[in-house]
Amino acid sequence: MKIAIAGASGFVGSALIPHLERAGHTLIKLVRDKSGRQRNAVFWNPSQGEIDRSSLEGIEGVINLAGESIMGWWTEAKKERIKNSRIAATALLAKTLCKLKKTPQVLINASAVGYYGDRGAEILDEKSSSGSDFLSEVCRQWESATDVAENKGIRVVKLRIGTVLSPEGGALKKMIPPFKLCLGGHLGSGKQYMSWISREDLQGVILHVLANLQVRGAVNAVAPQVITNAELTQALSLALHRPAVLHIPAFMVKFLLGEMSEVLLGSQIVQPCALKESGYAYLHPDLSQAFQAWFP
Repeated sequence: MKIAIAGASGFVGSALIPHLERAGHTLIKLVRDKSGRQRNAVFWNPSQGEIDRSSLEGIEGVINLAGESIMGWWTEAKKERIKNSRIAATALLAKTLCKLKKTPQVLINASAVGYYGDRGAEILDEKSSSGSDFLSEVCRQWESATDVAENKGIRVVKLRIGTVLSPEGGALKKMIPPFKLCLGGHLGSGKQYMSWISREDLQGVILHVLANLQVRGAVNAVAPQVITNAELTQALSLALHRPAVLHIPAFMVKFLLGEMSEVLLGSQIVQPCALKESGYAYLHPDLSQAFQAWFP
């Protein structure tokens, strides 16, 4: 399959590309470099509404992983970048696909479990309602931006991705150095639930939904095991053979991170019902298996 991928240079996209190529797919990267020096690349500039539509003719699938990192202090300018890098970019891409002479078969669009908001111990599946905070609103609009493609007959998969774990990047990579210095510990009460997925499984999920034509709509890309922040802390402590006795109170997390602290202190139990029904086989269904692979 000839696939266009946005966000190819990111934490997930850069690791996904070799897996797609080994599976026999031909890749076209959406890039902001207009020079044309990059091989198999198509120019786009979502912030300016620019995209080289003619170069997308003939693509059969699209994977959209583009989006500004949510990490950092959420100033109004940062929040605008978070929104526009997802909503405006996805809208531009979806509308462009609809104008192609032959529309692609599938659009896999990243979203996030932030769609559900802070829900405590409530069990959440793909049919659960959205939350009411900033990230929930972003995710709702992010997903809605694909509606034009779905209405055109393109199979749209909205991946609601949990916290992606890998020692090579993301949240886990940032945790490892302080834990090695015996400065690790849980955040807030530590009782907040976290829905996660290994980067390897997220790659597997994307390949799975590419190949399974019956999979469409919202798909929770999370592991079947849900853990608390304290359990993650303890598991990493054991894997690195370091004590993790520190505790960062919720008020301190809020003071240090502002509104973004909601991501770390909020609680969600998200279940991957669509993936289970479609027969996806996890590499890392629980954290202990993932840590055994990463920290032998």
